[in-house]
Amino acid sequence: MQSTGTRNPATTPTHCPYCALQCGMNLTPVEGGTVEVSERADFPVNRGALCGKGRAAAAVLAPGARLTSPLVRSGDGALVPAGWEEALDRIAGNLERTRARYGADALGVFGGGGLTNEKAYALGKFARVVLGTSQIDYNGRFCMSSAAAAGSRAFGLDRGLPFPLEDIPRTGCVILVGSNPAETMPPSLRYFTELRENGGTLIVVDPRRTKTAEQADLHLAPRPGTDLALALGMLHLVVAEGRVDAAYVEERTSGWEEARAAAMAHWPEYVERITGVSVPELREAVRLFCAPEAAMVLTARGPEQQAKGTDTVGAWINLCLATGRAGRPLSGYGCLTGQGNGQGGREHGQKADQLPGYRKLTDPAARRHVAEVWGVDPDALPGPGRSAYELLDALGTDVRSLLVMGSNPVVSAPRAAHVEERLRSLDFLAVCDVVLSETAELADVVLPVTQWAEETGTTTSLEGRVLLRRRALTPPDGVRSDLDVLHGLAGRLGVEKGFPTDPEEVFEELRRASAGGPADYSGIDYRRLTEENGVFWPCPAPMGGDDRDAADADTDGADTGREARTGRDTPTGNDTGTGNGGGTGAGAEAGLPTAPHPGTPRLFLDRFATDDGRARFVPVAHRPSAEEPDDEYPVLLTTGRVVAQYQSGAQTRRVAELNAAAPGPFVELHPRLAARLGAAEGDPLAVVSRRGRAVAPARITTGIRPDTVFMPFHWPGEGRANTLTNPALDPTSRMPEFKVCAVRVETVTS
Repeated sequence: MQSTGTRNPATTPTHCPYCALQCGMNLTPVEGGTVEVSERADFPVNRGALCGKGRAAAAVLAPGARLTSPLVRSGDGALVPAGWEEALDRIAGNLERTRARYGADALGVFGGGGLTNEKAYALGKFARVVLGTSQIDYNGRFCMSSAAAAGSRAFGLDRGLPFPLEDIPRTGCVILVGSNPAETMPPSLRYFTELRENGGTLIVVDPRRTKTAEQADLHLAPRPGTDLALALGMLHLVVAEGRVDAAYVEERTSGWEEARAAAMAHWPEYVERITGVSVPELREAVRLFCAPEAAMVLTARGPEQQAKGTDTVGAWINLCLATGRAGRPLSGYGCLTGQGNGQGGREHGQKADQLPGYRKLTDPAARRHVAEVWGVDPDALPGPGRSAYELLDALGTDVRSLLVMGSNPVVSAPRAAHVEERLRSLDFLAVCDVVLSETAELADVVLPVTQWAEETGTTTSLEGRVLLRRRALTPPDGVRSDLDVLHGLAGRLGVEKGFPTDPEEVFEELRRASAGGPADYSGIDYRRLTEENGVFWPCPAPMGGDDRDAADADTDGADTGREARTGRDTPTGNDTGTGNGGGTGAGAEAGLPTAPHPGTPRLFLDRFATDDGRARFVPVAHRPSAEEPDDEYPVLLTTGRVVAQYQSGAQTRRVAELNAAAPGPFVELHPRLAARLGAAEGDPLAVVSRRGRAVAPARITTGIRPDTVFMPFHWPGEGRANTLTNPALDPTSRMPEFKVCAVRVETVTS
């Protein structure tokens, strides 16, 4: 629902539940127990614009669309309604029995990138403190992990965008790699439109001529899985044509000679053979990128969801560094994070190798700091566990019981039929969700939890802007928050304190746990988020007077001097280069109270977040995809999203308006491939990989390479694209290779 009228006094300003733009919207309660969505022009990211999913977000709040009672598996195998006490008792009892019989690491926890920061933080704490298990990861591993790994490796810090979206129209050129914001986050497309209106250029790298590519000044259509070679070929030309910013490389980077040597092995004609992108196109891309004073490279899932995704993103970062396009105004590398809280979800402890504040679980100082906040012995905290796919693959063998919160891996995981089989093999499965997802349908206990409009909590957008979603609606009877769930389970498992149900109380603890870490939220509170329309991290607490203890900058650990390494912005966005943890001037030195830290919209303007302040080149080289075409599987499959559906579709597939726009899966293919198959528009086609078979109608278009087919991944059942995808993992990020695998395409006869 949507209204553009005068704001009602009962209206609540909040944010969309879907993608990482976290668009501002207003919610007004209406008769029937739901809300009306209206534009909110005061939020600077979307400036009132909403996509179809955002406008229809209230539909999932309706009683008929969502769960309103716990469900338990009955003796005859059916899921039947139950009371909350019975459901929680059953979960706690099964978890305790599994732990007693097999040990703590037989318990698994699988989280989600849509959980608020408070819930992600509490879930990680629950796994490590209450369950004592190392086996926790989340579906964000399937989204941004390669970009996070590459950014950390090069810059010493991962934040999706190191600058706000408002900088995009003011730069000179953007290379958009493997991203289709016209469909995945439509309100953001205005930034690229404004870029071109201001005289800048847009280069889109995508094997499909998407709606975004149609807006580009130059569209490069490489063969799927060859983005790494493309970036290296461009860097080769930068060197050969004398376009390296030698002064910048000397002053602000390390490792250039090794990276240069690796790139020079990728001469243009060689790259043309690998990618299918012609040498003239490569030269034009380099010219457009290097001509203006400022430029950016933005990546998304295309180059990242590969078994070489970290190196691929690293190659694009190397291109930025060689041309002096990082850590300078209106320039840099950034990742367009996908999930609503994909950024915050990977910062506060639901990832297998991390503690809150983006601290490393293997860092003794980090363990001491977080253990002190949690009131536990650092030695009692388990070490790193399995990554997301590896955790799912271990279900039913090493991991015997699983708690899932905010994820639907039956549809979203690679090699999905195998993952579904593993879920069915568990001794016990509990799922917390808003709707009866395909994963929830397999559970022994399903808990109905609150949605975005029924709860207060923070998220962190793709810009690194921490935002406050506000409760606008009382949840239906029978529905509780995820924080209530963790509180109830913790108490039943012997931990009576430490799991409050008030999100603001959880956030206050998160602030202390993150203080001094790379993702420092200690200077942020709900009041500031309300008054300032969000705050960019890092934002340390003031260091004057009694605030020093609360900020706890971990002076004996690896995080010392973090702010000095990242650089700091004043409210106007100018770098001050201060490095005193948030206090400035004589007041901080004298121990007097100081002004709040303004937050950090733009990172790295002074120095990078490495020990020496320099960005690191990493030498990388092209290598084939994990699975290349052959005689049996001669075609490449790539996957992605459509504008009217979101992620696994568990919620959007319950909205009639969105289903009318995107009713089901399809196979997009080139007319030449269709002709070879004898297929016409709408004919059912079977796409077969080494992992399974999916069937969907043909959609024939010249906007895709002839050697490639595309399937959207939002649907379960016969058309489930992730039945086909390859779980080959990036050695650094543990990202599966969703974006490329070998298939054959067959016509289906009735």
